[in-house]
Amino acid sequence: MSQVPSNLRYTKSHEWVRDDQGVLTVGITDHAQDLMGDMVFIDLPKVGTAVVAGKECAAVESVKAASDVYAPLDGEVTEVNGNLAGGPEAINRDPYGAGWLFKMKPAKPGAAAGLMDARAYEDLLAAEG
Repeated sequence: MSQVPSNLRYTKSHEWVRDDQGVLTVGITDHAQDLMGDMVFIDLPKVGTAVVAGKECAAVESVKAASDVYAPLDGEVTEVNGNLAGGPEAINRDPYGAGWLFKMKPAKPGAAAGLMDARAYEDLLAAEG
């Protein structure tokens, strides 16, 4: 069973969000990285990029497939995880820590509260089988 930390929020497209005093850290879930397999490449958005909820803003590539990463909310990218360029496997080893993808400032403060909580995400995973 995939790890689903209770302190995070989640999207239906398997991104996680941690609200750090108004700055959101975004990554892909343990479930998503497990399905994809060993990561070999990551394409992150540029700092300053405006992102739109539900629209692609990054891409991850594994030995199995390439997949888009979608913005969890409207906002602006404020930082990217530069360590992933030389070590995308951090996403596999530590998806909720060293494997984070980018940070963003949401267009509406507090908007992350509207995303799925851990229980709702676990229910989504169960429904997906």
